[in-house]
Amino acid sequence: MATSATETLDQGIRRNHDLRNLIHTIIMVAGSALLVGVIAYTVMGTTGLVTAAIFTVIGMLGLRRMSPAVVLNLYKARPLASTEVPDLHRLIGQLAQRAGLPATPKLYYVPSQVLNAFAVGRPEDSAIAVTDGLLRAMTMRQLAGILAHETAHVRNGDLKVMGLADVLNRATSFMSQMGLFGLPMVFGVGLNLPLSGLLLLLAAPTIGSLLQLSLSRTREYDADLDGASFTGDPEGLALALRDLEAQQNKGWEGMVLPGSRLPQPSLLRTHPATQDRINRLMALAGQGDRQITVAQEDAAPRTSLTPVIRNPRIQWQRLGIYS
Repeated sequence: MATSATETLDQGIRRNHDLRNLIHTIIMVAGSALLVGVIAYTVMGTTGLVTAAIFTVIGMLGLRRMSPAVVLNLYKARPLASTEVPDLHRLIGQLAQRAGLPATPKLYYVPSQVLNAFAVGRPEDSAIAVTDGLLRAMTMRQLAGILAHETAHVRNGDLKVMGLADVLNRATSFMSQMGLFGLPMVFGVGLNLPLSGLLLLLAAPTIGSLLQLSLSRTREYDADLDGASFTGDPEGLALALRDLEAQQNKGWEGMVLPGSRLPQPSLLRTHPATQDRINRLMALAGQGDRQITVAQEDAAPRTSLTPVIRNPRIQWQRLGIYS
């Protein structure tokens, strides 16, 4: 019988981490909902509150009914056959079992050299997409950490939480724009608002975005910890994050415009600082036994498993850039 994912890491650390992030999530979601309510009431009173509530409900229903295929098609993703990367399919099956998912996430391949992986869908109908660049750059041990991280997003319902945050942020922006431009243009008069009310309408979209970004960072910390508990190997994910950061710093901007990569303020990040995530993961190293093993943890998947992606070429006769 497989060991429970919660038995591999220090329980005191897990409880403190989970409680802190749960409180943070509740505060961020409640803050976003309160912001929508304040803006809606400022603009249209009780009618505004009803309008914002309807907008939010419709948005959430739309997200719930949206098939993962819709998002995957936007990235030109295709199903990754079990014969192409059999080790990855065995790995995702083990992770789904340890996470207690009702169905194993389907693996998809994205023909892009960008190093990335993302999850879509609900626990009962989900998919995890990996790019060609990620498959070529990561070892199997690192891929195990990355897939465990994405599996944690699915198990924790992060996609639903972040979808709610996005809907609330869009509702905030919509009501703010209605208050600043829509109603005055329709009725030909300005709103009788004090200066503080106008400043609030101007600042609300920015505040909503910052709350959404803060929530995203919190969910990333949760996915790191839970992913590490699924594999029992926090160092594997830490090594993947280190290499991803190194690859991102090798972009053409660094070669053409040295020094142009400015540090991004923490408030504007969708993910926490990479070094902070690595430090948290390495603090857990050695606290549990490996629960997931890979056949060749020090080797990357063979390049023949995925088609070769050529660099873009300029074709002047066709007036564009083609792959």
